Amino acid sequence: MKRVFNFSAGPSVLPLPVLEKAAAEMCDANGSGQSVMEMSHRSKDYKPVIEKTESLLRELMDIPSNYKVLFLQGGASLQFSMVPLNIACCGSAGGKKAVYIDTGVWADKAAKEAAKFTEVDVRASSKDRSYTYIPDIPPGDEPAACAGDAYYHITLNNTIVGTKWTQLPDTPVPLVSDISSCILSEPLDVSRFGILYAGAQKNLGPAGVTVVIIREDLIGHAPPETPAMLRYDIHAEEGSMYNTPPCYSIYMVGLVLEWLKNLGGIPAITRLNHQKADMFYQYLDNSELFYSPVEKPFRSLMNIPFLATAGDPDKLKELETRFVKEAAAAGFVNLAGHRLVGGMRASIYNAMPVEGVQALIQFMQKFEKGAV
Repeated sequence: MKRVFNFSAGPSVLPLPVLEKAAAEMCDANGSGQSVMEMSHRSKDYKPVIEKTESLLRELMDIPSNYKVLFLQGGASLQFSMVPLNIACCGSAGGKKAVYIDTGVWADKAAKEAAKFTEVDVRASSKDRSYTYIPDIPPGDEPAACAGDAYYHITLNNTIVGTKWTQLPDTPVPLVSDISSCILSEPLDVSRFGILYAGAQKNLGPAGVTVVIIREDLIGHAPPETPAMLRYDIHAEEGSMYNTPPCYSIYMVGLVLEWLKNLGGIPAITRLNHQKADMFYQYLDNSELFYSPVEKPFRSLMNIPFLATAGDPDKLKELETRFVKEAAAAGFVNLAGHRLVGGMRASIYNAMPVEGVQALIQFMQKFEKGAV
């Protein structure tokens, strides 16, 4: 068996022990004589699967008891609509403004989707410098000035541009965050947030399930006309089983969480993630060919975009294309940057081993010698 080093931003690399266990249980999971793919979601065989997955997530993230954990569908993109529908359109929020901080493509999409349902205030943006930093909270946006706000939304880690928040906004209204590309990568105080949501396909498991962690007092405020599938209260009341959930994806998330716990949990993975990122950024900062466009205080642990040094645009594009092609031939795949920004990007999620980053650096050093 030959496996490549997969630097995709998502769907992304999964831990090899997880894949091996899933393969071993494909036809007979837990002695049931059937695959998890075949189980009824309401059966006695599947119930322990979803319960164990939630229990592990609560343990690893230290989720307080007054928060619900929901396993939903539609990706983080559906949450762009569910959040404003459930907590900004009526009820306790009273139709107040939804505050968004624009730090990249997904943050911008979230704000635009929310604007279909409620008033949106994009209170700060880093678009002026191509999203290479996290903007300061405006001077007038102190906690006392937020009385007219329904919630405050940030994208904690910006997958495409490779930035992350290092200090959370201090606001008296619920803080909501998309944590798809950084969940479980380092410690996070869940109690600072009203809602956290994450598509699984980056750090949790395969595509198909979206995790929502929501404080209980924010449940039950959707307008009566809100479709049932878009209401947090219905999903919470039904234990994520209002309809058939993505059973196999939830099972795979459980295996990933089990792997992470056995590894040593958040403390252990944090050390590994910093080791990988520090190593890669150190190479980029000393390279004569490649560089990171992101301002140092805001660099992501998970997603590292990089560019070739400036020069003739046509030759630069040719060089970057050749790099991605040769890297793939050498076993380093999915290094092309997002189509909206170009360049290259290495996503080094939890499951990417240190050896993968080391090998990529060695390849880049060799490539650089032939290009400079």
